[in-house]
Amino acid sequence: MAVSLERSKTSSGLSKGLAKFWQKQGGNIGLPLLGLFGFLLAWQVLSWTKILALPGPIEVLANERSRYLIFHPFYYNSDLDQGLARQTFISLTRVAQGYFLAAIVGITLGIVVGTSPNVNKALDPIFQFLRMVAPLAWVPIALAALRQNEPAAIFVIFITSIWPILINTAVGVREIPQDYKNVARVLKISKQKFFLKILIPSALPYIFTGLRIAIGLAWLAIIAAEIVMSGVAGIGFFIWDAYQQNYVTEIIVAVVYIGAVGLALDRLVAFIQTKIAPGN
Repeated sequence: MAVSLERSKTSSGLSKGLAKFWQKQGGNIGLPLLGLFGFLLAWQVLSWTKILALPGPIEVLANERSRYLIFHPFYYNSDLDQGLARQTFISLTRVAQGYFLAAIVGITLGIVVGTSPNVNKALDPIFQFLRMVAPLAWVPIALAALRQNEPAAIFVIFITSIWPILINTAVGVREIPQDYKNVARVLKISKQKFFLKILIPSALPYIFTGLRIAIGLAWLAIIAAEIVMSGVAGIGFFIWDAYQQNYVTEIIVAVVYIGAVGLALDRLVAFIQTKIAPGN
């Protein structure tokens, strides 16, 4: 009898806990799921009515090749015939190299440009000119200059993602309140202390804004670069290869991967911001 009462109390406590959790987080969970269901339903209806010349979600899940890709993401037959998880990891490795290089160079140049009006006047026209060049336009230039696919792909990521980091960092440095500068001048704070205690903390929100924009651009750039470059393993190459063989359902599965990874990368940078610059 005592055991039965204890189980009843535990069950009641669990139910209350779940109800309390749903009351707080129900909107954050339920509304996105409702939106996702609505999107999938609209897509399926458009496919059934032939308004959209693409297979719907049901057809994608019913396709044998698509199901194999979904349930065997780590298969390996050759360097160019791998599961989507492996292809995604290859692309992410390139993104990491180009993105971190862009972050280092972009933040450094942004601080220099932001603190020196003369340097800004000299370099800003060049920066504005280069950032308008589309990622795909850099691919043949990178291949001609570097003559190898791997360094060329990393360069495309770098040159695409550096601009939001650089520009936002420069803006953040220029937006440091004049009062802070006046106090630092009165107290005769050293340049090193001003840099670490005032400049970097004040510019961090702007820097992270640039980093969040840049990670999305870096992910887009590698997909475009891998589609154009022949014989380069990665999720971009997978999409192009599937298109060449008219495997539309495989392309759709790969696009879901791309969107999910892009969202995860953005959330990762946002999470790092909450840890490094909480409250901004």
